[in-house]
Amino acid sequence: MYNMDDMDFPTPDVEIESVTPDELKGRIDADEEVTLLDARMESDYEEWRIDGENVESVNVPYFEFLEDEIDDDVLARIPDDREVTVLCAKGGASEFVAGALKERGYDVNHLEDGMNGWARIYERVEVERYDGAGTLYQYQRPSSGCLGYFVVDDGEAAVIDPLRAFTDRYLNDAEELGVELTYAIDTHIHADHISGVRALDAVGVEGVIPEASVDRGVTYADEMTLAEDGDEFQVGSATIETVYTPGHTSGMTSYLIDDSLLATGDGLFVESVARPDLEEGDDGAPEAAAQLYESLQERVLTLPEDTLIGGAHFSDAAEPAADGTYTAPIGQLVEKMDALTMDEDEFVELILSDMPPRPANYEDIIPTNLGQQEADDEEAFELELGPNNCAASQDSLAGD
Repeated sequence: MYNMDDMDFPTPDVEIESVTPDELKGRIDADEEVTLLDARMESDYEEWRIDGENVESVNVPYFEFLEDEIDDDVLARIPDDREVTVLCAKGGASEFVAGALKERGYDVNHLEDGMNGWARIYERVEVERYDGAGTLYQYQRPSSGCLGYFVVDDGEAAVIDPLRAFTDRYLNDAEELGVELTYAIDTHIHADHISGVRALDAVGVEGVIPEASVDRGVTYADEMTLAEDGDEFQVGSATIETVYTPGHTSGMTSYLIDDSLLATGDGLFVESVARPDLEEGDDGAPEAAAQLYESLQERVLTLPEDTLIGGAHFSDAAEPAADGTYTAPIGQLVEKMDALTMDEDEFVELILSDMPPRPANYEDIIPTNLGQQEADDEEAFELELGPNNCAASQDSLAGD
């Protein structure tokens, strides 16, 4: 048995077609039937993989293909009556596995750059139901379910919950749209990805973090604009109002974009509510859950029912709206999500009853976002690979 990483696999003797991540995403979005052979280790596959109603996924680790004679039981698990796209972490193992299968008559290609390439997909979708000043876009990262917001009006723009890995993307989008990116705003200290606020601030964009998050130990607060409850930021004629909504974290802050969409960070999603245990752990979770209940009932659900909600994440359980964004009016969420109509005791008991695993590498991501430890761009990208897991379990929150 060989001991190789993705960069060391020999080049197949047969020519293997590659599929780019964008091409694969396009096929999935077009509702084509897609069959994937994921050649990563089972533990990686179980934690994080490409899913979809029209996606059939089979996990057979790459080492099963390293011997000259591949076990018949292994081959029997791989469909031979359709095209199969092989994928791995970075693209080396998948090309090797695809070669072994093509030599045996399979119709195969492989995913270029693997799951790392998949993690670089970042799409900008217009929020068509937004009726404030200017135009509002939602950024979507399908690999991790991360969402961000880009409001543009009268030559100016602001981005909410930017990702460090896509710093250049925001600047390029502003240039494409003919506007100046004036604000980079965080809703809270994130546990699942490395924030892009400091990177954008370093190139002249005004960085904004919640004043309430400073008590967690932010080391760069003096370099940022601190947003307090009720503060307003102007983007052209659009107003972004700060709404303090603690619960997910003690500093969790939402931003009401021109009275039309509330960017709720990790407080409320279109399919779930926040998990309350990432700051103070299990011991502090009951108090945080009660705080979240109060924030939802007094600061969020009191807004007009046609106010759109846009969280910082979406999961496989989320249904996109007609415009392709993960947004929904408050009234619709109240109708479909039982957790939003419970009393406080029921709410706290429910969201504490079935907590999903914590986000991958959150022990390193949080201190990096606080500025207490450093990570270069490659390390930062590697840290945030995987699911976000910042919501409570969807299984128990939604109504019938």
